[in-house]
Amino acid sequence: MTSRRDSETAGRLTRGALVFDFGDRRIGVAFANLQLETAAPVTTLSAQDGEPNWQQLDELLAEWCPAMLVVGLPYNMNGSESSVTVRARAFAKRLRDRYDRPVELLDERLTSAEASMLLREQRRSGLRKRRVRREDVDSLAAQLIAESWLRRGGPHD
Repeated sequence: MTSRRDSETAGRLTRGALVFDFGDRRIGVAFANLQLETAAPVTTLSAQDGEPNWQQLDELLAEWCPAMLVVGLPYNMNGSESSVTVRARAFAKRLRDRYDRPVELLDERLTSAEASMLLREQRRSGLRKRRVRREDVDSLAAQLIAESWLRRGGPHD
């Protein structure tokens, strides 16, 4: 039986996705808007051994009402999987089971390195006044994953 809250949430689902840059200590989160074809960083969640604070995640999903979820897979440069790739897949499965929404996986090699480089350049040029924090890198990496997902056309079956 579907609860009233579940029905209300289903009626509010957006044309977008919450996108995750998975890490053992931090999980960057961004939102990809399919209608506007834009992406923006949302936050960075603390994690312990890849386990987020699920209550914070519940609140994010209630706030953003994404139609789907996207998890970046951190492959090695040669395309092989690492232990973090395996844990990111497990995280994606837990998201699918917990929130009953489609979850896509997307190769995200080097997004954290790219995010770090972009933020350092912003700081060097004066566009960014405060120092670069790890949380900033993670949420920007999630945005870069979201932009990549949008460029390839968004949802895929």
